[in-house]
This record gives sequence, C-alpha cells and structure tokens, in this order.
Amino acid sequence: MRPGPRRGPLVAAGVTAAGAAAALTVGLWPAGTSAPENRPSAGKTAAAPSPKESPRPAKSYALSEAPATIPAVREHEAARGPGWRPDGKGRVVTGDDGLKDEARLLAGELKLRYAGDEKPREGDVELALDKDADSGPESYTLSVKERKVRITAPDEAGVFYGTRTLKQEVRGERTAPEGVVRDRPAKPQRGFMIDIARKHFDASWIEDRIRELGDLKYNQLGLHFSDDQAFRIASDSHPEIVSADHLTKDQVRRILKLAESRHITVVPEIDSPGHLGAVIRAHPSLQLRSAQGSAPKGAVDISKPEAGRIVDDLLKEYGKLFPGAYWHLGADEYLALTVKNPEGSFPQLAAAAREKYGPDARVQDLTTGWLNDRADAVRPLGKKLKAWNDGFFPGGETQPADDLEVAYWTGKEIGARDPVEYLRSGRRLTNYNDEYLYYVLGQPNDFRYPTGQRIYESWTPRVIRGTSPVGEEYDDQILGASFAVWCDLAGSQTQEQVAQGIRMPLAATVQKLWDPRRPALSWNDFVKLADTVR
Repeated sequence: MRPGPRRGPLVAAGVTAAGAAAALTVGLWPAGTSAPENRPSAGKTAAAPSPKESPRPAKSYALSEAPATIPAVREHEAARGPGWRPDGKGRVVTGDDGLKDEARLLAGELKLRYAGDEKPREGDVELALDKDADSGPESYTLSVKERKVRITAPDEAGVFYGTRTLKQEVRGERTAPEGVVRDRPAKPQRGFMIDIARKHFDASWIEDRIRELGDLKYNQLGLHFSDDQAFRIASDSHPEIVSADHLTKDQVRRILKLAESRHITVVPEIDSPGHLGAVIRAHPSLQLRSAQGSAPKGAVDISKPEAGRIVDDLLKEYGKLFPGAYWHLGADEYLALTVKNPEGSFPQLAAAAREKYGPDARVQDLTTGWLNDRADAVRPLGKKLKAWNDGFFPGGETQPADDLEVAYWTGKEIGARDPVEYLRSGRRLTNYNDEYLYYVLGQPNDFRYPTGQRIYESWTPRVIRGTSPVGEEYDDQILGASFAVWCDLAGSQTQEQVAQGIRMPLAATVQKLWDPRRPALSWNDFVKLADTVR
C-alpha cells in the first residue's frame, strides 16, 4: 500500500472484525444504540453530573466488518459509523461525463435520484475518476463515511465494479459498512462462453446472462455461433449459410450495447477449419474427402483456396460487427489430423503442404498455415487473437503466430500436450479446463455437469488440465479463465434449466478469478450469500 495517514484495521472479505474490535477497544455499545445514561465507559472516570443537565453521550458504533459480496472484496479498512443504506431520498452524483451511464444505472437499481454533477450531500453516492491512481485499470476504492458513499477508480470499469459491490452490500435491506474498500481483480480475463450454434438461445436470454455477468464482475462473453449444426447470426456476405433460427444483426447490436454498459467484451468465434458443417451444407464442394472417399464431419478441404476466401469473408464481416478487442479463431478438432496417417489418407492436403512449406512439410503444417492465414485476415481489425490448444502443433515446418493466445480446454486430444509446454515457450494462456469449467448439455463422452462446490473448493486458475496446478512461476502468463456451456445434446435442457444449472458455477468461478486467496466462507455459507446478494 502507498504511505498515507494512519488507517483503521484491514479486514479481509469473509473474516469477522469482532475479535479485532474487542482487542482494540472497550466500552463500545452495539451499532446503532446509545450507551446507557450515567454509566461511564470502561477505563474512564465518570464526572459528577451537573445539577442543571444530565449527560447525553453520542451514539457509538462497533468497528465495521468487511462487506459480504461475490466475489469477495480484497481489502477493507474498518471504521466506526452508521454505514449507508439507500433511503429513497438519496441521489447518485458524478462530475465525470464518462460515468453518467454508470450513475443512472445505479440510481435506477437502488431507487435513488440521478442528480448529475451536483455537490454530494448526506445520503448520496458519488462516482468519480481518479486518473492518478496506480492500482490497475479495473481497481476501485469505495468509501462509506458520514452517511455518504464515494466510489473512485482510474477507469470507468473500476467505478462500475464499485457500484456492483455497493449494490450487493445493500441487498436484502443490509447496510454498506463504514470504512474503505480497496479492490481489484487477480486476473484480467474473467469469461463466460455460450455455444449458441448447436442450440439457439433467445436474445433476451443472452441479455439476462450479461446482466448476471456484470453484477459478478465478469468482463468477457464468448459467443460460439458457427458449427456443424447451425450458423446463428445473419450474414450479408454469405446469407446462404445462415440457419432459420438465428440472431439478427440488430439483435446483436443490442446485445453488444448492453454488454458495453456492463464493461463486458463480447468475444466472437467462427471455428475453422473443422466445425464448418453449416458452411459445407451451402457449399458441398468444400467438403474434405479422403482417398477412400470418406467425408470427415465439418472439415473443409483446406487445399482449396475457395474455403479460405469464404471464411475470410465472414471473419471480416463480423470483425466489423463486433467492436471488442478479442477474436477467437477456433482451430480445434480438424479431423484430418485424427487419423494415423494424415498424409496417406488425404494426399491432396499433403501435396498442398509440400508446395507451400517445402518437401518435408506435413498436413499439420498446412493446418497451421490455415490458422495463421485466418489470423492475418482478422489482425488488421485490431483484434487480439485466441485459438484452442489442439490447434497448436509441436515441431513441423511452420508454427502458429507468436501473438496467438492459447485457449486451453483439454488434454484428451490425440498427441495431447501438457499446458506447461505452451507456457514454457512463452505463450499466454486462458484456462477453459474441461474437467471443471465445461457444462456440456446431455453429459456425453464422460462429461459431467460441473458443480460450483467443486470449483470453489479445488479449482484455481493454475489448474489448467485435469486436477493438478502448474507451477506458480507461470501465474502471470495465465490471463484468466472462462466457464463454457456446450450444447452437444441441445434438447437435454431448456434455456431456463441452463441458466439455473450455471448459476452457482459462475459465482464460484469468478470468486477464484477475482480473489487469489483461499475463500474464507464455507461452501454452504457461500451459497447462502449468493441467495442474499443475487
């Protein structure tokens, strides 16, 4: 912490301050009550009452406890005072034009009045930017003092997260505790991904998830909208591939606007060169075929330039629709590489690889080249790029571009590589561990619906594959994690069942991404808290 004036005791989230208060102070009465008249405080001598008036001591308050929120706040400076509750008369004020949306949102949620840049008074909440703060772009400070709340941060996102903490603090008619919260996330990427290709989800359902994610301080929403089963967003460049049930571009724009208001980046994914069945149905000539005539599901023939042109058309079209900083290129499960002898089974791919990358090149080199070519199509749009870990191959004549971030989901693929291999080579990585973070509808292929309790009690961002963590020295390269819903057996659950099934896993995941400490609450108490604050 930076040097400054003397502060009260610091209390971690979920840890009671009662013991600290007892050790430091005596003679205090319960919060909100007055000390009995004519009774001296312990350790002090009582003065004789004046014959003209009886002493009327002021209210005294117990030392405050850290607020109970999800995720838990990282630091709370305890203080004595009444705290703050919305009473219907208070206002939300801000002098920063960039915070007006956050101020209006909070005012509506807490039934307060938005009062623009008026001077704060008792009962108010003030939002402000502090560009000189050096605590990180998503950090914030929330101060409760003299029946006022002040939330400051170096960036608008941090102020928004402070409003989420305040909103949770006062849910269930609770009181925001006196003192100062200083909070920040442990990981910069806190994501949720939904497979809307295999199962169509209503725009309103997606919007409800955005509101839920925002209140939990998530900052990414992945949309996997193209697969073998369907293509789910309207297209101007290739309308022939779009499925009957899909999102219109106006619906997507509304989703994006809502996500922006919650400081959530939407990360689109068009998976290729596998998982392109929806494209192949409209362009059957692009179907990959083996020397024996078999047609691997969803795989395009990457030796055909037309396949690359169509996918690039789509990447450029949607790259403009989605303004966020990230794009997911997919690249997993290209079935040409799951046979024993790819070169013998797909001679056209082997020939194209040798022509492009030299006489020793293999089909994996042609596949890596496809990934790099798609990255080249998106990179001019200013996107940061992700790809699934089984799209990165060891050895070979060519390698994936250095700026590709590994989205590590499994260690079950053919030739599985340990996550440490990627980290040791300097790659940055996001954790999608299918052992904990994959909610696969219908539970096929030995998948089981993940539980929030298992995530809460045994997973951390360093548990990337299976159940064992990688070394602490790689922690900075692990940018975060994403909880994912995959709809392999789409009819197994309704939209409402999915929303209910992921409720506690989402809460547990973000707790581990925001606060690196072991959770202070038991699982049962965490569930009770979730029922209170959400």
